[in-house]
Amino acid sequence: MSRHRDELLHFFDIDPPSAVSRRRFLALFGSGIVVAVSARDLLALQEEGAPVSLARELPDDFNAFLRIGEDGRVTCFTGKIEMGQGVVTSLAQTLADELEVPLEFVDMEMGDTDLGLWDMGTFGSMTTRFFAPALRAAAAEAREVLLDLAAERLEAPRERLAARQGRVVDTADPGRGIGYAELTKGQAIGRRLGRKAPLQKVSELDVVGRPVRRRDAEVKVTGRAAYAGDIRREGMLYARLVRPPAHGATLRSIDVAGVATVEGATVIRDADLVAVLHPTPDGAEQALAQVKAQWDTPASTVDQDSIFDHLVKVAPPGETVAEGGSLAAGRAAATASARRTFHDGYRAHAAIETHTALAAWEDGRLTIWASTQTPYPLRAEAAEALGLPEDGVRVVPPFLGGGFGGKSANRQAIEAARLARLTGRPVQVAWTRAEEFFYDTFRPAAVVTIDAGVTPAGRISYWDYLVYFAGDRGADQFYDIPHHRTVSTPGGWRGIPGAHPFATGAWRAPGNNTNTFARESHIDILAAAAGLDPVELRLRNLTDAKMRGVLQAAAERFSWRPVTAPSGRGQGMALGIDAGTYVALAADVEVDRASGRIRVERLVCAQNMGLCVNPAGATIQMEGCLTMGLGYALAEEVRFAGGEVLDRNFDTYELPRFSWLPAIETVIIDAPDDPPQGGGEPAIIVVGAAIANAVFDAVGARVLRMPLTPARVKAALRST
Repeated sequence: MSRHRDELLHFFDIDPPSAVSRRRFLALFGSGIVVAVSARDLLALQEEGAPVSLARELPDDFNAFLRIGEDGRVTCFTGKIEMGQGVVTSLAQTLADELEVPLEFVDMEMGDTDLGLWDMGTFGSMTTRFFAPALRAAAAEAREVLLDLAAERLEAPRERLAARQGRVVDTADPGRGIGYAELTKGQAIGRRLGRKAPLQKVSELDVVGRPVRRRDAEVKVTGRAAYAGDIRREGMLYARLVRPPAHGATLRSIDVAGVATVEGATVIRDADLVAVLHPTPDGAEQALAQVKAQWDTPASTVDQDSIFDHLVKVAPPGETVAEGGSLAAGRAAATASARRTFHDGYRAHAAIETHTALAAWEDGRLTIWASTQTPYPLRAEAAEALGLPEDGVRVVPPFLGGGFGGKSANRQAIEAARLARLTGRPVQVAWTRAEEFFYDTFRPAAVVTIDAGVTPAGRISYWDYLVYFAGDRGADQFYDIPHHRTVSTPGGWRGIPGAHPFATGAWRAPGNNTNTFARESHIDILAAAAGLDPVELRLRNLTDAKMRGVLQAAAERFSWRPVTAPSGRGQGMALGIDAGTYVALAADVEVDRASGRIRVERLVCAQNMGLCVNPAGATIQMEGCLTMGLGYALAEEVRFAGGEVLDRNFDTYELPRFSWLPAIETVIIDAPDDPPQGGGEPAIIVVGAAIANAVFDAVGARVLRMPLTPARVKAALRST
């Protein structure tokens, strides 16, 4: 039980597992969860698109998903949140089409724990894959019940009625009908269908599959969108907390006498929490400057360069997650082979909005407005931290200014809740950029070693894959390789206790960026060894129709010309699968041999995500993934000395700039008969590998460590 408990907590990015009581575990996941299913099993089922009962079952009453108001407007309830991925639009499209109401009639209530549906969190590109089908089924049942009710009210044969634009009309007498609002009177619908409601055919959908402008676009570009830091309550205080200089540091002594010199400032000490509070944020900052703290900091043992040897040394024996054939037979058949080790450093989530929360007591209950991807787990966590029943806590997530997996943990919200209880006043905790970097759950550093070979016919005969601390997401083999083995260290991208000097966690397609970088780089290494064009080698070893489809679509749009690398032209290709979506990326780069700098000139990305609910939104997501991918591929890397994080702002941690952006072209494969798949993460996984392959094609230098900094490019050039 304890092993599966920790796997689930790791999977849902709840930290640390050892600190979670049985009560909180059950509160988070409910009594219906099948604890015999491991996190790896859950991931595998998700990648296959199977419905997985991860936790509490969704209600079977369609009223929990929607409510038709007296004015005819329809409110959609969901535990999902909007953090820029666009589900505020795509979920509304899904409901509008199946319920047969105009899209502009749909209002979204997202993540409010008093209004929505219990949800484990918004991550993993699971909203469209797993929640949208349930929402669609609820809307279909509501539509059918409304038709039944209308048949009674209109005294017309049921088969003669049709739902259209929020009304039920008599097809024999189009002027005769009744609106949904008149049927429901703004109340929950008491009747159930008693049978499975038929879903509309894809050809009958009016809104799904068509490009729709983002519903949150106008409020965001005009500055009217409210984030957690914009919430105000009468009498609220701003808090600044005393923080350690390094992870693992312990407080030796503290002197807060100087805080008294700042008028209006107060000090709160509660166990491990030391905070200064003030009616203004500047006052709180001034008060914090008066606190004198001394710390005992452990000696540094690793940094961003030595971490890889450390990880290999501390890694427990790996687990074989996939294998087939005989590696010995595969090696015997190979006439060219290569063994390489790939390294990938830590990455920060670097969301523009830092972790922020406001906690206030209202009508005897605690309300928390928080930038969080996990409002329902936060409610359970806050209830336990304060000794409250869950219904004594309400979590309201406003818009999030980016998450990428980094806002699944809720430290800032618990800090605000504790301070609100201690002061009896509303308290806001908004992390500074330095705090954001310090407490981030970084994408973990990882090591991948691959030994593989090809036959004279250009067929990959064997593939021996060993990954440390990135997990096996993205390590799955979609090439046709008869003899293969994939081994992953236990714990995956979350690692094992003590392996990393600070917290690590999910970072947009966790582990897949690293695994795809290593796999697709090595595929190109084999192509060069076999004297084959990289696209040709891939096609010779692929029978998966979807993967061949995205590869050919990207190559065609890119005008790929077969040639053996390095050709001097600077073009690269990479393939991958994430969240059920197949993706291919072609890159065109220029490399300055003298400085080692890489300039990405063009990216062409093809994606098969099944039925695409909102092509406009999907295009934006693909472009955003590619832009963010430039960061992890070219520059972003957390520098540290032991538990001390050296990068605390964007002056040293360099994000992609507008000046870096290449021409970006996207191709969405038309696949309306396939279920919709995730779109928030897939395109990012291929960026590092496509650029690395293009660099090799340009100058013959193979960079085996991300990011591909100028120094690493120059070092690779020297070794060629």
